Amino acid sequence: MIKKILMCLVFMLSAALLQSTVLSPLSLHIYAIPDLALLILVFFSYMNGTMMGQVGGFFSGLFIDFLSPAPLGLNAFIRTLTGALLGLFKGTFYLDIIFLPMILCALATIFKALIYYVLHLLFGESIPSYAFFELKFWVELGLNTFISPFIFGLLKMASSVLVSLGEKN
Repeated sequence: MIKKILMCLVFMLSAALLQSTVLSPLSLHIYAIPDLALLILVFFSYMNGTMMGQVGGFFSGLFIDFLSPAPLGLNAFIRTLTGALLGLFKGTFYLDIIFLPMILCALATIFKALIYYVLHLLFGESIPSYAFFELKFWVELGLNTFISPFIFGLLKMASSVLVSLGEKN
């Protein structure tokens, strides 16, 4: 269990660094960037259950909080909820290569935006919010949905390789 959590955290922290450094300048041209850390959280939560979703969501969200101007704990809270919710679906559906990752990642993106919106209503301007009728939300939703099969495929290959390497030692 500890190895899975560490592997999950390494992937999510790498994705958070990638999206905040390399992909961030792209947001000026395409209005939004994919939330790679969220997609990885969706994969690990669905494959391993609620505990992995909560732990991975909390630590990846906390790391993103340190990288962003959002209030400390905001992303940790939202990603913990998202990971716990998606972990409830563990083993419920057959994980095909295309459609289920797209559906899960689209739902996770919508859920994240809804939580941001509710927190914005409760706490006012100190909490950023998604505007559901603006292009930024729809571009991020489309990007997350479109690249999710690729991310899930890469993570399936990487996790099977890492597990098999761990068994040889």
